Amino acid sequence: MAFLSPAFGTPRILQYIYWLMDRDRKSTALKSLQGKIWKAGFESGELKGTLFEDVPEALKRWSADARVAIYSSGSVEAQQLLFRHSIFGDLTAYIASYFDTRTGVKTASASYAAIAAAMNLRSDEALFLSDVVRELDAAREAGCETGLVVRPGNQPLEDAHGHSVVESFAGL
Repeated sequence: MAFLSPAFGTPRILQYIYWLMDRDRKSTALKSLQGKIWKAGFESGELKGTLFEDVPEALKRWSADARVAIYSSGSVEAQQLLFRHSIFGDLTAYIASYFDTRTGVKTASASYAAIAAAMNLRSDEALFLSDVVRELDAAREAGCETGLVVRPGNQPLEDAHGHSVVESFAGL
C-alpha cells in the first residue's frame, strides 16, 4: 500500500500520529495505540510504571475504606499495565475501576458525574485528584471534592483556583 510506503518519506499515518502527540491531543484512538505499545514494553519488562513513593501505601490505605478509581486520558489498558507493572510491583488489587476518554473529556463536568454514577456514588462523595486545574474545575462543577496535586516535575501554577493543594498522599 503506497500510503504506508517508507519510499515516500515518513508514512502519512505516522505524520498524523506525531501531529496528535505534538499537540497533546487526547484522541481515544491514539491512546489505544499507546496501550498496545505499552503492553509490549511492560510485558517484556522493558517498561516499568514509575510512581511517587507515597502512592502504593496510599492506594492500600484508601482501598481499605473506599473504592479507588483512575481516570486518565491514557487507555484503560495502558492504566492497568502501568499499575500492574509498577516499580513497586502489582498495585491493581487496590484499584476498583478505570476510566478513560470513552467516559468523556476530562475538562467536562459531565464526565465526573458519569464516573460517580458508574461507581454508585453521589458526586459530592467523590474526591478527584489531579495536577490539571481545568480538570479539577470540571470535577468541582460536577459536585466532586477536589485536590490539586503538586509534585516535583509538574508545571508551575500561579493559582490553585480554590482547590485544596496536595503535596503528598501520606496524610490524605
